[in-house]
Amino acid sequence: MAVRDILKMGDPRLLRKAKAVTQFDTDELHLLISDLLDTMLAANGAGLAAPQIGVDLQVVIFGTGARNPRYPQALPIPTTVLVNPVLTALAPATSDGGLLEVEDWEGCLSVPGLRAIVPRFSCIRYTGFDQYGDPLERTVEGFHARVVQHECDHLIGMLYPMRVRDFTRFGFTEVLFPGIDAVSDD
Repeated sequence: MAVRDILKMGDPRLLRKAKAVTQFDTDELHLLISDLLDTMLAANGAGLAAPQIGVDLQVVIFGTGARNPRYPQALPIPTTVLVNPVLTALAPATSDGGLLEVEDWEGCLSVPGLRAIVPRFSCIRYTGFDQYGDPLERTVEGFHARVVQHECDHLIGMLYPMRVRDFTRFGFTEVLFPGIDAVSDD
């Protein structure tokens, strides 16, 4: 139960692929989840992945509660622990047979002070387990889907700048959104 240091872009540990959790409902897993939650809340984050605090396990936590001051327009996301996640895109098909992606602004606690327009699937199903090993499955859209995709990217060593397609829409938060404190890092 502690606020941990969040690794920053450039740290090679953020580029590693996380390992699957093989034992559930252990003291070690509960402590990791407690530290993730404490760290996410202290940073006013919408989510946090274990690799961001230097732990190479497939564990993410996310949620905005009733209202997150950094995302005032976003619908609340229930606080969720997701272990060994599997994501399935459910977005509508495009004319070329691909899946529709929606672009929106993202930031990251591991990439502080920067934001960019990032394409993500508008609707996904995620499955996995909670910390007790109980199955979890949800179909979500919008901001909830974006947050889950962002956090799960950390489990495969991917940071959101790696998904940016147009670097004219990537920059420092204070320059892109002068005077707006609500738009910050995820």
